[in-house]
Amino acid sequence: MAQHKSAKKRIRQTERRTAVNRARVSRVRNVIKKLETAIAAGDKSAAQAAFKEAQPEIQRGVRTGALQRNTASRKLSRLSARIKAL
Repeated sequence: MAQHKSAKKRIRQTERRTAVNRARVSRVRNVIKKLETAIAAGDKSAAQAAFKEAQPEIQRGVRTGALQRNTASRKLSRLSARIKAL
């Protein structure tokens, strides 16, 4: 257990940031799942609408540091290609 004041503060900050990052990643996963189901259903208009909703959420994940930039770019690129193939 931490003894120093600064170490205790760091533990509190880490817990807070971990909760925020987990929520962000969870939100990203949920919008991707919604998009995946629209693609699986073969509904192009619903897939495009879900993509418009998912894209800013994924970019926010990058901006806040919850996701890496290349990971987000790869996901968006592959999802976009699958929508175009519908």
